[in-house]
Amino acid sequence: MSMPRLAFLASPTDDAQAALKALTSLHGVVTLQDADVLVALGGDGFMLQTLHRHGALGKPVYGMKLGTVGFLMNHGSPGSGPVQALQQRIAQAEPAVLHPLEMLAQTESGATVGSLAYNEVSLLRQTRQAAHVGIELNGQLRLDELICDGVMVATPAGSTAYNFSANGPILPLGANVMALTPIAPFRPRRWRGAVLKSGTEVRFRVLDPHKRPVSATADSHEVRDVTEVLVREQRERSVTLLFDPEHNLEERILAEQFTS
Repeated sequence: MSMPRLAFLASPTDDAQAALKALTSLHGVVTLQDADVLVALGGDGFMLQTLHRHGALGKPVYGMKLGTVGFLMNHGSPGSGPVQALQQRIAQAEPAVLHPLEMLAQTESGATVGSLAYNEVSLLRQTRQAAHVGIELNGQLRLDELICDGVMVATPAGSTAYNFSANGPILPLGANVMALTPIAPFRPRRWRGAVLKSGTEVRFRVLDPHKRPVSATADSHEVRDVTEVLVREQRERSVTLLFDPEHNLEERILAEQFTS
C-alpha cells in the first residue's frame, strides 16, 4: 500500500510551529496541490481556517491537536515514532464528510454578503438593546418575534461548540439535521429552539435594525448591520476530515452527550 503524500499547515503558536519543523524534516515539503492529505497542526479554530482557505482543493484534512481546543482534531505527538507512523495512521483513518452552511446576509446599506460555515451561523445583538428577530422556515413564518441576545443555526459537527454552550442539542453526525438555537431568549420565554431537516431554508428578519442593530457571523466571518439573513445547507460543497478509528468524530459526538 502506497503511503499518502502529506502537506503540513500550522497555526502560529510555538507548539504548532515546532511540530511543523519536525514533521517537514521527517516527511519533506509537499505543495498543497500535490498532496494527498492536508495535515493541520493546531486547534479547532485553525482547522476551521484551513477548511475555509483550502476546502475548494477537495483534499481530505487530518488534524493534530496543538491548540487549546481540539474537538475536530486527532490526539498524539506528531514528532515521535518512525517516519512511516503518521502516514500509516492517516492511511487507516476514518473519513467524516461535512457539508457547510451557506449564509446570505442583506445589510442596511443594500449589500448582499455570502459566506460558508462549518460550525454555525449566528446572529447577535450589536448594542445593549435586545435583538428582535422574525424566523421563517421554507418561506413560512414560524416565529413572528423572538426577543433575544441572538440566535444560531448549527451543523452536527458544530453542535458541540457554541450551540451546546447556548443549551442547544448535540446532533449525531450523518443525521441530516441542524439545530436552530436561541441565545438568551427573553420572549417567548419557553422557546428553546428546534431541530430541523438539513434541507430547510431558514430566513431571519431583523425587525428593528436601526434601533436594535444585529450582526451575523458565519464561523469567524462577521457581517454587521444586517436586515435579513438566509441560512441553508450547501450540498454542492463538502470537506472530508480524517479521524483515528478509535476516536472518530461520530464517537466524540456520542460521548459528549454522556459527559457531565
